[in-house]
Amino acid sequence: MQTEYFDVIVVGAGLSGVGAGYWLQKDCPQKSFCILERRAAMGGTWDLFRYPGVRSDSDMFTLGYAFKPWSQAKAIADGPAILRYIQDTAREYGVDRKIRFGQHVVSAAWSSAEARWTLDVDTPAGPVRYACSFLHMCSGYYRYEAGYTPEFAGVDDYRGAIVHPQHWPQELDVANRSVVIIGSGATAATLAPALAKTARHVTLLQRSPTYMASGPARDKIADALRARLPPQTAYKLSRLKNTLFSQGSYKFLRAFPKFSGRYLVRMAKRQLPDGFDVAHFTPRYNPWDQRICLIPDGDLFRAIRKGALSVRTDTIARFTADGLLLDSGAALQADVIVMATGLFLQAFGGARLSVDGAPVETGDHLSYRGAMLSDVPNFAQTFGYTNASWTLKADLIARYVCRLLNAMDRKGARIAVAHNDDPAMATRPFVDFTSGYFQRAARLLPRQGVRAPWLLNQNYYADRRLLLKGPIEDGAMRLV
Repeated sequence: MQTEYFDVIVVGAGLSGVGAGYWLQKDCPQKSFCILERRAAMGGTWDLFRYPGVRSDSDMFTLGYAFKPWSQAKAIADGPAILRYIQDTAREYGVDRKIRFGQHVVSAAWSSAEARWTLDVDTPAGPVRYACSFLHMCSGYYRYEAGYTPEFAGVDDYRGAIVHPQHWPQELDVANRSVVIIGSGATAATLAPALAKTARHVTLLQRSPTYMASGPARDKIADALRARLPPQTAYKLSRLKNTLFSQGSYKFLRAFPKFSGRYLVRMAKRQLPDGFDVAHFTPRYNPWDQRICLIPDGDLFRAIRKGALSVRTDTIARFTADGLLLDSGAALQADVIVMATGLFLQAFGGARLSVDGAPVETGDHLSYRGAMLSDVPNFAQTFGYTNASWTLKADLIARYVCRLLNAMDRKGARIAVAHNDDPAMATRPFVDFTSGYFQRAARLLPRQGVRAPWLLNQNYYADRRLLLKGPIEDGAMRLV
């Protein structure tokens, strides 16, 4: 089989992959590269998810690219608007010409003797093979084929429609139908008010509550800046403001968990109708043990006040012919049941990785600077922030990869590999979240250490110093 070679291969043409392509063109113009996208369209998450009301729960001044101002009115944008932004960015900077669609990376094997990766890829026309000196995975962290659906007794008895938001049937019409949404995360909180606009009634059925905080869909300060300053200047200032706010509020909420939890619950109570049981919005965990759901313009609370949406906190005993029987003994009638029950995490877009013939088991490796894996040469993986916008971290990783490639060229090095010289160093999980989808797949994520460069900061400004200003050869990173 003939092998096509590139200096760099980026896997995934979503928000991260398009950004990585931009930075490669800008900072490493001497490098040949391509972007391999498994699906038939770019956009990743924002092309895949088509459920009603799909939107970001991060503001677009930080979820957007540093180099491409977000110009639309809403700071909390809907999915189609984000997809257009990604597509427009790719076209404007010529990144779209580097994308090859229908390319499913099945395996990637590193050879130290050759200092290159060999990728076996399935395409509609049959298998092909690529090789590259550096591999950058921008394939996200969840499985695109199907979302997570728990096993429930009696599912086969149910006569209504069961759907998962990850593959929403576009022909589904909930007008004048009773809908039950199972779940309490961002997807459920987004779907509930959207479906409540036309459904006869929507019930949000949660096993346990989630912290939910209202915020304006429009950013008045950003609007004022855009009215008075050049677009790029206004965008930079808005991005700085929102980054500082998100980092500051995260630190405060984590530092004062009891006060913060009570404050978030009081915020929710003020927007609920009189007599509503606020226990449905009172989690058993501390803020940021799981991600806080942003409710733009309080739309979920507004639907509750109108009587179009109700919330139940209970567990499911079984499905019945016309709905659900709960462990409390209550029954819920439903024409449509939506399984907003989460994602399946997946490493490397499902590709099998190996280094000199040995399989790469992600959980056996340490995260280096939150961008690479210990003892995996010439390899980067993009994983965004859990406490802020994904793109803030993706942007830093893409720029760090370019710094690393240029440093290798200056030294004449063919291999860049991070190694931990202290096997006794304590380690901990990559993400300190109690969310089910992280707990179910802990082995699919690397570990982190307790000190730099193995410590995951979850802090944009600390990462900015480390990735953009810190020395390339820091004692752990070896260029040979």
